[in-house]
Amino acid sequence: MAPLKHLEMENPIIDACFRNFCASHGILTVEDFLLHDLYELAAFAEREANADRLKEGITVMLSWIEVKCRPLLNGMELLEDLHRNKHTLSSGDNGMDSLLQGGYREGQLTELVGPSSSGKTQFCMQAAASVAEKQEGNVFYIDTGNSFSARRIAQFIRGTSDAAGLRKRVLSRISCHTVYDIYTMFDTLQGLEVALRSQVQMNVNEYRLRLLVVDSISSMITPILGGSGSQGRALMVALGYMLKKLAHEHNIAVLVTNHTVGAGESGKTKPALGETWKSISHVRLMLSRDNRNSNCTLSILKHTSTVRTYTRLTNQANALYLQLPLAKPYTVSVCICFLYSLLAKQ
Repeated sequence: MAPLKHLEMENPIIDACFRNFCASHGILTVEDFLLHDLYELAAFAEREANADRLKEGITVMLSWIEVKCRPLLNGMELLEDLHRNKHTLSSGDNGMDSLLQGGYREGQLTELVGPSSSGKTQFCMQAAASVAEKQEGNVFYIDTGNSFSARRIAQFIRGTSDAAGLRKRVLSRISCHTVYDIYTMFDTLQGLEVALRSQVQMNVNEYRLRLLVVDSISSMITPILGGSGSQGRALMVALGYMLKKLAHEHNIAVLVTNHTVGAGESGKTKPALGETWKSISHVRLMLSRDNRNSNCTLSILKHTSTVRTYTRLTNQANALYLQLPLAKPYTVSVCICFLYSLLAKQ
């Protein structure tokens, strides 16, 4: 839950004086406030010199929580919200768009998994360039490994007329934020949420935020995992929840990258961060690269409806699409040898 400090921009009465009063009773976050006996809190407020202002702050907090706790939606309302607000954003790659039936969907978290140097960052920057150029939307890019390259993004911009002007407009819509630890990540995302809520209140729709990129999510989470404690796992789940909440409430497509780790003595690999993180993403893609010819193969590990594999060739003029019959609707089992045997016959 958000610290009370992040509510001050929306509600000035939640100032340092009110927060200090709450902190003296063990209330630091909205969750703490909800769990506290509010009758007891109001009684303590009565004893203070600024009792009226403190009680007003308690009332404002309750009103704010009531507004944020939206009523349950039925299936038809969810479907209408999907068609009205949850659009697909082109990834900038025709093969990827075909694989995902249009691109990255707003309101969902898409996870791109792959080993080092498999092309994950390139897909992230390509998506950022595409959304900023084609959808004229803003992009919030969180870089955790110093891999962001404005020059590389500029190469993805395809406009022909007024190339310099277009490049300037597109790059100005992409804001890059360098984050190296999970605590700074929480602060960054909470600040973003406050800014987005302010835009909603002021009805600012021009160049709204359409895409949030985190490259990579695993480099921040891996250091806090391990050992017998559960704090690291709890932080990981909280981060996943916050990303999904931002995606759903503000109709943002969220794209994160994850690396792979060894899966026993077989030599196979699997996505990092374990089974707990596996349930976080709405869409999970596995990216692999053939070092012999630099071909990229994307397979869907998890998706609500799609069951395909896409191979992007070094020669971008050719691409192969396969529809695979599956026993499990959300899992694709990919045989790389089979793919390349078919490619050899093209």
